Order: sequence, then structure tokens, then C-alpha cells
Amino acid sequence: MYVSTILLQKGADIYSVGPDDSLMTTAQLFDAKKIGFALVMDKDGNPLGGISEREICSAMASPDGAGRQTPVRDVMHSEVARCAPGDNLIRIMAMMTGGRNRHMLVFDNDELKGVISIGDVVKHRLDEIMREEEELLKYIEGTGYSH
Repeated sequence: MYVSTILLQKGADIYSVGPDDSLMTTAQLFDAKKIGFALVMDKDGNPLGGISEREICSAMASPDGAGRQTPVRDVMHSEVARCAPGDNLIRIMAMMTGGRNRHMLVFDNDELKGVISIGDVVKHRLDEIMREEEELLKYIEGTGYSH
């Protein structure tokens, strides 16, 4: 299975915040959309980086204490891992695990096509394994194919 399969099934919605938006605004977006990551975009729509629940929690828990009104720019990470629609999910799993990336931007050449999470990848890989198991059981039972 490929990254493009995930985008086809989950959709290619991209949620974003601005660098001057507050952590509270970002957390409210996460809650409303049931997401854990947003792209940080400038006023012209160019990606500047990303912010996840993890960055918000770390900032709020730090001794210098980021607050609800802290701007996203103070907490975001500027480098977000990238992949392509044609990348194999096994390769993506290895990249995400090796780089400790929970989210990846999907680019087709220079065009942003969507965002995938480690949860998306695991879900789709599990679906694939379950389908394979069903087919093997049908084969062993002698059902599911014509004689």
C-alpha cells in the first residue's frame, strides 16, 4: 500500500494555523477537528513548519511556562518530514520510527497534497493485514474461490 491510498481513504484535508495564533486557538482547532497536528502557514499560504499536541504539552510543562496566549511561532517546529504519494507504507513506517516523526507532509513535486500521521499508517497497515488473513482463511477452508 502507498501513501496515496491513505489520502484517498482519509481525505486530503489540511488544517493550518498562523505563526501569531495562540496555543489556545491551536488547541481549540485540534479539539474541534479531532486532530493532533496543524501546519503553520504564513499569510501567503507558504508552510513555515508544524505544531502538534506534543509541542503544546511540552511548552506548557516547561519551567519557563508557555501560556495559553503564547504564539505558535514560539513553540512550532520548522522542519516537518516529507514524503510522496508513491512512497510505500513500509518505507514510511521506517522513516517515521527512525526519525521519531508522528506526522509527514505529502508533496507531489512541490505541491502539498495532504498530511499523514503514524496513526493513519498503522490503521491502513492493520486493515491490509486483516484482509490478507481473511483471504488465507478462505483459502485454507476451501471457500471463496471457484472450483
